[in-house]
Amino acid sequence: MALISAPKMLTATTFSQLLLLSTCSILMHSYSSEATVQPPLTTKLVLYFQDIIAGPNANDIPVVGIPGKLWSFSQFGTMFVADEPITETPDPNSAMVGRAQGMYVIASLDGSNVQTVFSIVFTNQAYNGSTLELQGAGKQLQRVLEFAVVGGTGKFRFARGYTTFETISFSQGHAVVQLNVTVRHD
Repeated sequence: MALISAPKMLTATTFSQLLLLSTCSILMHSYSSEATVQPPLTTKLVLYFQDIIAGPNANDIPVVGIPGKLWSFSQFGTMFVADEPITETPDPNSAMVGRAQGMYVIASLDGSNVQTVFSIVFTNQAYNGSTLELQGAGKQLQRVLEFAVVGGTGKFRFARGYTTFETISFSQGHAVVQLNVTVRHD
């Protein structure tokens, strides 16, 4: 003789658990369908590096190179470190926006390419404490170099974009480099 088991009864505890699970599922679905994705912000900046490569106030100096070779802007393996003021206008006495801090190395055997890693560290009121991180390779003798913006902090969290560098003046070891920065960020 086969035993037939009676169907299980829905207990109050089981019913409460199912009701709670169903309610949570409905709420999660309704909240997720109402969520909106904010488009990223786009910021465009024009800034100026005050690059001094000679004299007692040099802020862009070679720190290592191939032994026995002249450490220069065209010598493969030469690494430079920079801590340059960034200003609002080409005039070195204009308001300071921040500093360009980083390094670059002459990365091609013929000395024509430079590999760059820089932080733009903002000190002005609008972006104080925020940074943009620049990285990339460029041909030194081109009129305009382009580098990637690969990240940022503060007001530039999740930044991505690009920047161009163009030397607009050079006199007695002092170059003024215009940066055109376009970034998307949260």
